[in-house]
Amino acid sequence: MLINYFKIALRNLSRSKLFSSINLFGLAIGMACCMLLLLYILSELSFDKHHRHAKDIYIIRSESYFGGSRKEGAAIAAPYAFTLKQYFPEVEQSTRLFVNMVAAKTLLQTHEDGKIAQSIYEDNGYAVDSTFFDVFTYRFAAGNPATALQEPNTIVLSENTAQKLFGSESAINKTVTVGGTTGNGEPFKVTGVFKSENSRSHINANFFVPISSGWVGQFLRGNTLNFSYNNMFYTYLRLRPGTNAKQLERKLPAYMERFANNDLKVAGFKKYMHLLPVADIHLYSAINSVVTSTNSKTYLYILGCIAAFTLIIACINFMNLSTARSAKRAVEVGVRKVLGAEKSELVKQFLGESMVLCLLSLIIALFVVALVLPSFNLLTGKSFTISDVLKPSILSCFVLLAIATGFIAGSYPAFYLSVFKPAQVLKGRFANSISATSLRKGLVVFQFVISIVLVLATLIIQKQMKFMHDQPLGFTQDQQVIIPLRSAQTRAAYTGLKNDIMQSNLVLGVSGADYYPGIFNASDFSVRKPEQNMNEVQLMKTNAVAPDYLQMMGFELKQGRLFSRDIMSDTNNKMVVNEATLNKFSIPADKAIGQKLLWGAPGSPEFTTLEIVGVVKDFHFEDLHHSISPYAFFLASNTNFNYLIVHAKTANMDKLLNMLSDKWKKYCADEPFDYSFLDQDFQRNYNAEVKTMSIVSIFTGISIFISCLGLFGLAVFTAQQRTKEIGIRKVLGASVINITTMLSKDFVKLVLVAIVIASPLAYYFMHEWLNDFAYRTNINVWVFMLAAFVAIAFALITVSIQAVRSAMVNPVESLRTE
Repeated sequence: MLINYFKIALRNLSRSKLFSSINLFGLAIGMACCMLLLLYILSELSFDKHHRHAKDIYIIRSESYFGGSRKEGAAIAAPYAFTLKQYFPEVEQSTRLFVNMVAAKTLLQTHEDGKIAQSIYEDNGYAVDSTFFDVFTYRFAAGNPATALQEPNTIVLSENTAQKLFGSESAINKTVTVGGTTGNGEPFKVTGVFKSENSRSHINANFFVPISSGWVGQFLRGNTLNFSYNNMFYTYLRLRPGTNAKQLERKLPAYMERFANNDLKVAGFKKYMHLLPVADIHLYSAINSVVTSTNSKTYLYILGCIAAFTLIIACINFMNLSTARSAKRAVEVGVRKVLGAEKSELVKQFLGESMVLCLLSLIIALFVVALVLPSFNLLTGKSFTISDVLKPSILSCFVLLAIATGFIAGSYPAFYLSVFKPAQVLKGRFANSISATSLRKGLVVFQFVISIVLVLATLIIQKQMKFMHDQPLGFTQDQQVIIPLRSAQTRAAYTGLKNDIMQSNLVLGVSGADYYPGIFNASDFSVRKPEQNMNEVQLMKTNAVAPDYLQMMGFELKQGRLFSRDIMSDTNNKMVVNEATLNKFSIPADKAIGQKLLWGAPGSPEFTTLEIVGVVKDFHFEDLHHSISPYAFFLASNTNFNYLIVHAKTANMDKLLNMLSDKWKKYCADEPFDYSFLDQDFQRNYNAEVKTMSIVSIFTGISIFISCLGLFGLAVFTAQQRTKEIGIRKVLGASVINITTMLSKDFVKLVLVAIVIASPLAYYFMHEWLNDFAYRTNINVWVFMLAAFVAIAFALITVSIQAVRSAMVNPVESLRTE
């Protein structure tokens, strides 16, 4: 019986080549889109689920209140880790991770015969407790994870980093000099090499060193540990199997009362602790960064909807064309019923045909996926291979997807065709029912509602991206070259390097700073007015800069003056603040100069008095997701800056970079020359939105194509059904334009209905999406007009192609048709 169904299905496919091709390739494209997006979504959902104890690993998430504001984060003070393990028997193991917030990259060097053999900058290096590999599972290619970080000055490398440093040779027991504040230029022994699997974890490490190393080790040994300040450690707990995390979380207030609340109270803070499962970290967008940047579940919902909608559009095409062509198969159904076929058998037959078509589409879809996978990887930043697609778990999902698609796409045609009455059919009295026609129209409207919503989403996302790109940031962002100073040697070379570069006619200025706009700024202080108490403290970001930094960066002075190298007292508790500082502390602009503020380390009860000497216009030191908050500049008392910034005069960047490279080699020959551009660094904050925009744009185009493919099929069918009518109209004098208009107007009406339905839906969802931005574009009427024009234009072009062809047929040929 199954073989018979299969044969009949193939015969029907070959008998109607055009409609079968539309269905086959429409479904194949829809499936391919669904597969690609499913791969991406599954990858995003799989983060940190590969760890052996994944279900029992949690990070401590903090909820802090100070000065009337609330802040959520995951970095907390150093003492929490070991006290949590001591206090709670439910905690099997605890570990901390420290991210070097000053140096994004670390200098790693190897030596041979007293000379540097290899010198690289490596990012994503972390300082961790020796218990780290007892909590997290890393597959070691060499070394023992249980003992790898127990000794000081040891380092564990990823396979990729080990290959960069040592090539094909074994890295174990070899020495790597770790520069910057990560290793203070000291030698480290390689005790382990782990497999590079960065896409699987929020801790996308290239190397690990003990937390007792470098600057952080000195800090932990040289400071009295306090629960209220220096919140810079990510603390993870591995709970005992079977522990109820919710019940443990309810015990945390008692723990805080015993260990932390006294320190917090003195500092004017309130803090609450929560447990966040490690598998949820990557998609916990309430915190912008947990070791690495987090992603938003909203984007996954968007992509999931696009995947589902694209497939639904393909299914609608199948249903529409199948029901539209029902008259062609009515006689077959009538004969089968007369010969004793039951309704259930007919349903099975038509569902079977649908399944055959979907399985053939699946095969084509797999070839399409294999073909476009490299481009999809570039689009999403992933590294999928065809072996990922062919994994049994993934492939079985695709097969189930094809079966589900076949059932959904074939269900209505199957039940619709199986209820034909044989007597009416065999007498030639069968015609498509009003209900079937109405359903087709409704499905066409639904298709275009989806497509128009996607078009509107694409236009609004693009508008927001352009808005963020064009938004004045309050400083000069173009032509600014950033050169990181990542070691004591390069920082010591700052003055000579700056003076040499300034001699070139290719630059307008050179300056230094600890931070620059657009990157994470780890420097913040607790601030209050002298008359305020500790409960009114506010957090402010700060930046130590060179005397000419503010002028070179183009900050607009509103009150007072900027720093000057001629006023030596500027290094003594003086500051330049932004307008948001005045607003936050209710300081009138005409009284800002000379205003005193009390400053202290976050959470510390000790404060120093600082004086405002200048006020600059508000500027965006963070991306446009965040509103502008208080910010202060200090004049550095030395040249120990993190970055050297060059304001280029020339548009010939290659010439400028060659000059900068030569100057760098003169002073820092042992370190690679590295640079970036400030405007590009700032725009990098919108990578998630840009990626989403690209994906939405491409798959919107595909969904419109599939919709138009179905519309074309229906236009062909409609023209075939009205062949004689067209012939008569032409004989009576109707022009090609008249015939084309007649055949097109019904479809255009359906698209207009879709526009009316889609517009408020798109407005609602995109308005919610824009709420994630502190600064956002407006949703203008022209966006909806443009989307409507695009939808109508595509529909008209699609339908008119067939309408014109039908209108140009010789009426004699049309009237001969029976």
